Amino acid sequence: MAPAPSFPFRLRWIEDMHLTSGRDKPQEACGVVGIYAPGQEVSKLTYNGLLALQHRGQESAGITVNDGGLMTTFKEMGLVAQVFNENVLNSLTGDMAIGHVRYSTTGSSVWENAQPIYRHSRKLGVALGHNGNLVNAMRLAEELGAPDRGPGAAPECSNDSDLIAEMIVTSGAATVEEGILSTLPKLEGAFSLVMLDDHSVFGARDPHGLRPLVIGSLDVGGYAIASETAALDTIGATFLREVEPGELVTIDAQGIRSHRYAEATPALCVFEYVYFARPDSILYGKSVQKARYQMGKKLADESPAEADIVIPVPDSGRGAAAGYSQASGLPYVEGFVKNAYVGRTFIQPSQAVRQRGIGAKLNPIVHLIEGKRLVVVDDSIVRGNTTRQIVRLLRHAGAAEVHMRISSPPIKWPCFYGIDTANRDELIGGYQSVEEIRAHIEADSLAYLSEDGMIEATEVAADKLCTACFSSNYPIPVPDEVKVTKNMLERI
Repeated sequence: MAPAPSFPFRLRWIEDMHLTSGRDKPQEACGVVGIYAPGQEVSKLTYNGLLALQHRGQESAGITVNDGGLMTTFKEMGLVAQVFNENVLNSLTGDMAIGHVRYSTTGSSVWENAQPIYRHSRKLGVALGHNGNLVNAMRLAEELGAPDRGPGAAPECSNDSDLIAEMIVTSGAATVEEGILSTLPKLEGAFSLVMLDDHSVFGARDPHGLRPLVIGSLDVGGYAIASETAALDTIGATFLREVEPGELVTIDAQGIRSHRYAEATPALCVFEYVYFARPDSILYGKSVQKARYQMGKKLADESPAEADIVIPVPDSGRGAAAGYSQASGLPYVEGFVKNAYVGRTFIQPSQAVRQRGIGAKLNPIVHLIEGKRLVVVDDSIVRGNTTRQIVRLLRHAGAAEVHMRISSPPIKWPCFYGIDTANRDELIGGYQSVEEIRAHIEADSLAYLSEDGMIEATEVAADKLCTACFSSNYPIPVPDEVKVTKNMLERI
């Protein structure tokens, strides 16, 4: 075997795992869209699909189109509506497209790491968008060898999406489809992929199906692939089915072809139901909104509180708060006004700015709260600082008591599959008891939903869900070098 090129991938990956420090919500994975619709405005269909998936990534957005063999990509840092305008979309002509909204889990948050990415060799070229995270990326980068690229220096791979595309185009296969099929079995971790060559749109999902990926038929003709069913609804597509765990689908002029490249052992991330997915999406045939409502009902049964009203932390606490209200008999009240135009608190540069940002984003409605005993329902607590600030805002607004109720169990373990909980020392549930957390957030009481209650609310069999961040039961083994810090190695 030829000597491996000097990839900077390993060092960059380890360093960038620490970029997430300080965030107070589990950060979503990315969102992907693929469109095959000859004769249609595929860039605009992709754009609208990405708008529906904006909650899954706010760092960058991009679209790649193929027009008779000409591949064109436009991507930029920012939200979908900031990156694209009518003129840009009109310039992205073609019959096929893929799109991506990004939150970085490997690789820095810079333009060079925005997606879709494009890789080519002497024979093959592929555009790729990735939702997930590989746990064997460092080993794969070291094993890649000298790529068959023709003249020029060996490429740099600054994230695992680059690596996957590089493996495809240097696989020695005769077609992109064959290159994908030879590459997918080598990948370990979470990945839902959309890919594009001159003839086809591809969708692939890891054998555990940790991240969602669905297929729909477009009302205008053609097909769509997307991270969530809500994106299909937005672009006028009828849901057909999920891309199965361990499956590659190819969409081209002949329709949809399925390739089974690995045995399926389903383990969808349960946090999709708790927080990540849009409430109007369907996962495993189950309504996300219904699951959140049921979580709230079970939370009320498990942890009642002597209170006057139930209020949600918007937006993700609403479904569970409604369920808590129904089960407890306490009135449901929208006690906060949320400023939708304020950036997320966990991407601000300092703790002081983050704390000031909470007040700018959420403002209590004093006349509804003053003198009341409150049950405040949220989906999770990561570091606790945001929750403490919310409690303080409510007390300042005159709340008599604040009883926090969380519609998931304590997050105790880091996720290595594409969710931002890289270091256990950042997880307050990993090293403090519930009573210690209650004292930290300054609430009158605190209770979490049990793991059994959470799973029952989804109406999905426990063995088809990944609960690693709550239970430490990792469905895919995590190499020691990926656990990053000595602190993790001692505790995992």
